[in-house]
Amino acid sequence: MGVPEKLAERMSMAEQHEYLRAKFSRRNMIRGGAVTLGAVAGGAFVPGAVAQAAVPTQRTAASTSTEKVDGALVAPFGRHLAYGADPRTEMTVSWQVPTAVNKPFIRIGAHPWDLSRKIEAEVRTLYTPAGVGASGDHTQYYVHAQLTHLRPGKTYYYGVGHAGFDPAEPHLLGTLGTFTTAPSHAKPFTFTAFGDQGVSYHALANDSLILGQNPAFHLHAGDIAYGDPAGQGKTSDTVFDSRTWDQFLAQTESVSKSVPWMVSYGNHDMEAWYSPNGYGGEEARWTLPDNGPDKKHLPGVYSFVYGNTAIISLDPNDVSFEIPANLGISGGTQTKWFEGQLKKFRAAKDIDFVIVFFHHCAYCTSTAHASEGGVRQEWVPLFDKYSVDLVINGHNHQYERTDVIKGNQVVKKLPIGETAYSDTEGVVYVTAGAAGRSLYAFSAPDSYEGHENEVDSVASFVNLKDGKQNETVAWSRVRYLNYSFLRVDVTPAPKGHCTTLKVQGIAETGDRIDHFTVARRAK
Repeated sequence: MGVPEKLAERMSMAEQHEYLRAKFSRRNMIRGGAVTLGAVAGGAFVPGAVAQAAVPTQRTAASTSTEKVDGALVAPFGRHLAYGADPRTEMTVSWQVPTAVNKPFIRIGAHPWDLSRKIEAEVRTLYTPAGVGASGDHTQYYVHAQLTHLRPGKTYYYGVGHAGFDPAEPHLLGTLGTFTTAPSHAKPFTFTAFGDQGVSYHALANDSLILGQNPAFHLHAGDIAYGDPAGQGKTSDTVFDSRTWDQFLAQTESVSKSVPWMVSYGNHDMEAWYSPNGYGGEEARWTLPDNGPDKKHLPGVYSFVYGNTAIISLDPNDVSFEIPANLGISGGTQTKWFEGQLKKFRAAKDIDFVIVFFHHCAYCTSTAHASEGGVRQEWVPLFDKYSVDLVINGHNHQYERTDVIKGNQVVKKLPIGETAYSDTEGVVYVTAGAAGRSLYAFSAPDSYEGHENEVDSVASFVNLKDGKQNETVAWSRVRYLNYSFLRVDVTPAPKGHCTTLKVQGIAETGDRIDHFTVARRAK
């Protein structure tokens, strides 16, 4: 992405950003200059809901021209939802338009024929000059409306539009979407998860299967669209293509327009041109819960609670030895915040499960990336200390699931179909990184439901500060080298009984490749 690869190997993400800005600054000044984000709309109260503009961060734009195409000729696309800090009452609806429009807005109501409530939205303009990426100059327009004061457990209809395109018009009712807020109390629900999707036929197939699971929400464990396919915090002059995001959001819309798509950031999500931390582009595209430790440096770190389950998103770029472009960017504040979240959730009387998702793997035997020593060093002791119920990763493009692990050792074998008791035994780790990108490889044979091929040990490696260290591991229980995703069914129970997570690995074919249960005594 504009930085020669040999030079990028020695540069942090902030240094790459500074290099690109210096290299393209004169050209940008000629074009009209780098400008901050434009139009920010204020909030407005409506019955049962409030919309607020998201907090703007600095963006770059192509020019100061105010010319706009006739809005009637421009249709929104790429709708994607995300919870606010409280999924019971907060939802962000985000979308994209292919060109600048006037007065974007959202309509929301309890029925498709009752969308009289019209709320202004915020535009975030993202400019990528020719030379930084593979295309010519490219400007993207992302629109966001943050809704608050919603009612728990309620389904809302919504439509997005702008001057000249009103979704309440009869001929545009087919563009409406729906979403449902989280319930006010614990009840059974399903969510899905994967990482490393990108744009492909396999990615589209997985989206179709996920929609059929009827999940309450979906977790994307990093490496979202692959606008930067290098993903090393290294870049070249030709590979980065911001237009990949246009394709990705259009591809994902079939699910994300009705299912909150909760993302965590991976190494391919650091894009050096937009900001010193590499996340400026992501901040234009996504509005995530604003309750993390360091919004400036780590916008992809946050938590939310759905029913009896707490979900925590972490940013392993902060602790990665393998890909150190953002190593240490939080100065330790992320890990400190994470432990505080674990303490809080374990003390909460209405929360049974704590699930953590992020990109780099603590435990994986892929021949590509394998395991991340920085995660093992910083966070695995906290997983053990606070008996985290499930850890979901991506990064390695395959499905792999561990036995029950504690203290970096197998404390209990967990064959397919068996149960782990997380409050007394240990942690189960799942790599679900086969969402759509090209697949990696294992050093041991596949072993999955109906095709078990148990081995006593697997040769692998872990990425440490000083490089790769070979290891022979006994914790690799299930390995499946094809496209897949994760389905998790959460079933609460009365106090004193076992509440459960039923976890299934599901292949692109629809076949089940793994299933196991995590149980914990309900509070």
